[in-house]
Amino acid sequence: MEIKNINTLGQLKAVGYKSVGIKDELRNNLREKIKSGKPVFEGVHGFENTVIPELERAILSRHNINLLGLRGQAKTRLARKMVELLDEYIPFVAGSEINDDPLNPISRFAKDIIAEKGDETPISWLHRSERFFEKLATPDVTVADLIGDVDPIKAANLKLSYADDRVIHFGMIPRANRCIFVINELPDLQARIQVALFNILQEGDIQIRGFKLRMPLDMQFIFTANPEDYTNRGSIVTPLKDRIGSQILTHYPESVAIARTITEQEAKLDETQHRLVYVPSLAKDILEQISFEARDSEYIDNKSGVSARMSITAFENLMSTAERRALKSGADFTSLRLSDFIGIIPAITGKVELVYEGEQEGAAAVAQNLIGSAIRTLFPTLLPKIEKLEKQGEKNAYSDLIEWFFAESGFELLDDATDEEYKRILDQVTPLDVILKKYQPQLDKNDLYFMKEFILWGLVEYKKLSKDRFAQGHQFKDMYGSYISKL
Repeated sequence: MEIKNINTLGQLKAVGYKSVGIKDELRNNLREKIKSGKPVFEGVHGFENTVIPELERAILSRHNINLLGLRGQAKTRLARKMVELLDEYIPFVAGSEINDDPLNPISRFAKDIIAEKGDETPISWLHRSERFFEKLATPDVTVADLIGDVDPIKAANLKLSYADDRVIHFGMIPRANRCIFVINELPDLQARIQVALFNILQEGDIQIRGFKLRMPLDMQFIFTANPEDYTNRGSIVTPLKDRIGSQILTHYPESVAIARTITEQEAKLDETQHRLVYVPSLAKDILEQISFEARDSEYIDNKSGVSARMSITAFENLMSTAERRALKSGADFTSLRLSDFIGIIPAITGKVELVYEGEQEGAAAVAQNLIGSAIRTLFPTLLPKIEKLEKQGEKNAYSDLIEWFFAESGFELLDDATDEEYKRILDQVTPLDVILKKYQPQLDKNDLYFMKEFILWGLVEYKKLSKDRFAQGHQFKDMYGSYISKL
């Protein structure tokens, strides 16, 4: 019989339906996915050999779970993905506030209606998408919000005494019976509120204003927490930690390739931007490397972490910078430039927590420093390494280029220069073509000018050229020539 045609308790019994607790439901569906070789947490990258196996073991063990990690480590995404392990539909007693199982009712409402109507008790079906509840822990959350309270209006309308349990208004947790319930940022929850969760996690009963109700709620709890919060805003009380079955540590992407996959998946871009702006592969690598540099920076609080959201919003800013430039010049197509990276500074400054030294430097200066560090890190992987100490008079791969700048006094590269002007300026630096022909012979022609600019920025980072920022662009000069001009 079609699920939607089963409308009564009697019909449900007739088809042989058997109740399964949510933890067993998750476990059974996970077993089937693992056996079939299907991806369990599709769209979550970088956790294949670390977090996901631990999460799968916790589900198989029927544990409540605490995901512990820094900001932007996909903790909430993992929790939401668990919904896909639920059955598509489950039956519940129609009209029940707490999704009572028709074969195993726990509320007074459901028990009374089943006692009255028997097999004619009406049932409804709950889709898995409606079985996910999420609460952000904040200091103002109360026991009434989570567990429930006595409702004087209900008591007055029904003309009931406060001693009657029908006057209870259930909170979020009872209403999430037979569902996944997520509490984000658990340490922000006041200790006395955390204490209210003890019995729910272990014994399965709830207490509301003197009512001790034996209600074995059927729930899968998932908590998320940031290690920084343990010292800054609070902690998870020890007895509550003891009742959480598995604590799983999350982490940031371990490679630029994984970080790129996440950014490309999560960045909110429209088709117009994709058609209008060509993005060299190297530009994506630089963008992700900035986050890696930030996590190691002496100016940034590494205990706070650097969210994966920084790369995502930076990529969106980067595309918008190129799009704006193309729109201003009336171009139908453009290629991303390294100078466009000046547009991602707001995305960086809004996502990092600076230590004292970073505050002294200034957020914008730290952001520019991170861009430079990323270029410096990637430069030797694509082009000949620049040695710190060189023999006087000895030529290297960049000698002719540096001499060109000494002879020509450099040039200015405007942020809003048209593509034709941008290419013309870079083409006049003829030693760049020699370097690329020798060391990047297989370079895609679409990446040619980005790589030319990359060489210039790299030489600046290795103190072989000088780059000055002014209101409308950048000025590249010979290092010593600019020094002499200042004398």
